[in-house]
Amino acid sequence: MSQETNRILLKQYRGKNMVLTKEEINRKLLHIFSGTLIPAGILYIPMVDDYSPLTPVVVLLLLTLGSLLLEYLRFNNAAVQKLFTSLGAGVLRSSERKTLTGSTYIFASAFICSVIFYQDPQISFIALSLFILGDAVAAIVGIRLGRIKIGKKSLEGSAACFLLGLLLFFFVYPNVPMLLDRWNGHVPLPLILIVSFANTFFELFPIRFGKNFPINDNLSVPLITGMVMLLCYPLFV
Repeated sequence: MSQETNRILLKQYRGKNMVLTKEEINRKLLHIFSGTLIPAGILYIPMVDDYSPLTPVVVLLLLTLGSLLLEYLRFNNAAVQKLFTSLGAGVLRSSERKTLTGSTYIFASAFICSVIFYQDPQISFIALSLFILGDAVAAIVGIRLGRIKIGKKSLEGSAACFLLGLLLFFFVYPNVPMLLDRWNGHVPLPLILIVSFANTFFELFPIRFGKNFPINDNLSVPLITGMVMLLCYPLFV
């Protein structure tokens, strides 16, 4: 393939897939906000004397059920659908007009994490924040700088996701109050590399059951990453 053909294809690829829209920026800002608020609630609410340790589980269950109810209404009620489309115009993807939104999957994932890792809330915090923030960075970098396409995503975006994971583990998580107390204040280096890679890999290659049954990565990746941490941590201490 000639260099001129490569340039033409690259230009077409950029024009078709590499546009960072206002809607996508708003969407990622919302994800970043939820990527800090939800994990913080799971970690810190049980530490408040007036709240039960089950409070985050109950709150996330109610948020998940409420979000599912809203999804049902927007699919089956024209007035609700119109209102939802109007209010969510700045963050709703076209592909989500007939499917569940990413926020519903995030609520469900956070709820399941809060149940499975009930005894280890630090795992829920890390798994959720690592994916939500990593996914946002991967999308932004991929849209702006992506050149090597892998499916619908890019190698550059995945590299940014992996790098962000390392930065979070080395510079952010050790400074989050009480986050790593159960792990003596640090995460072993091999586990940092394994977890950051798992988060990046499954964000890039979502799990599928056959060609027609993909599992939304907002739901699956935090659960997988959390299980990797739970199973691998004892190997490095």
